[in-house]
This record gives sequence, structure tokens and C-alpha cells, in this order.
Amino acid sequence: MLTIELDATDRKILSLLQADGRITNTELSERVNLSASACLRRVQRLEDIGVIEGYSARLSRAAIGRPTMVFVEISLQSQAEDALDAFEAGVRACPEILECHLMAGQADYLLKVAVADTADFARIHRESLARLPGVRQLHTSFALRTIVADAAMPL
Repeated sequence: MLTIELDATDRKILSLLQADGRITNTELSERVNLSASACLRRVQRLEDIGVIEGYSARLSRAAIGRPTMVFVEISLQSQAEDALDAFEAGVRACPEILECHLMAGQADYLLKVAVADTADFARIHRESLARLPGVRQLHTSFALRTIVADAAMPL
């Protein structure tokens, strides 16, 4: 992947947007000492070249009834390309899975799942995770407390 060169103004814009994605262009332009039109052009360029991938709202897991974070390490029966493709397609069909990462190490994949409680995880395990294609072994860890989450990317 090609690294994109960012100047000091780009970095400041990105830092401010990471801290507050709802900042108005007017306020953003004032904070980076650019005209509103020049600032907007910079933001649009950062979007167009893929530095800014999108915008979203962070939800309180507790407020929506999913306060418990679970990490699931999954080992597959085979690492053949068709087995990986089938597993990944199955994961994409499970809305409870927040993240899925192909790993180097003992497990093939690491999943991040937000659940209401252990009973909710048992349901998801039974209805979704255990039915994913090609799974040989699952190892589950429940997070006791989150120390850092959704941290801004260092610039």
C-alpha cells in the first residue's frame, strides 16, 4: 500500500475530525487557519484519496443493551482459499460480529462481538458462530473492562 504524504494542515484537519466528526466546515477552517472553501477542498481531497474512509456515530454499548465485549479466536479446518472465502462470507452474514481479522499466529481469525450478557453470547454461539463454515475450534474471551477503545489514529 502506498503511503500518502500529509502536510501539517492535513494532519491537523484529520486530528480535529477524529476528535469531532460533526465539526462544521466553518469551525474546522477557523481552527486550521484556512478559508472555508480551501478547507472544504482539503477535506474532499482526503476523502477522495481514501485517507478519510467515512463518518459514523459511536454508540454506547450499554445504552443499546450490548455492554459485554467478547473476543473469539477461530481456527479453521483448512486454510485453503475456498475455505477462507466461505468462512469470511459466513462472517459477513452475521450482524452480531462487529469486527473480523485474519490473523497470524495460533488462531486463523479474531472476532469482536458485543453482547447483552453470557446468555446472549450462548445464543449467538449456537445460532451463528458454531454454524460458520469450516470451523475447527473456537476460543472465547470475555473482556472485563475496556481501557482504550476507538482511539484516534496517531498522526
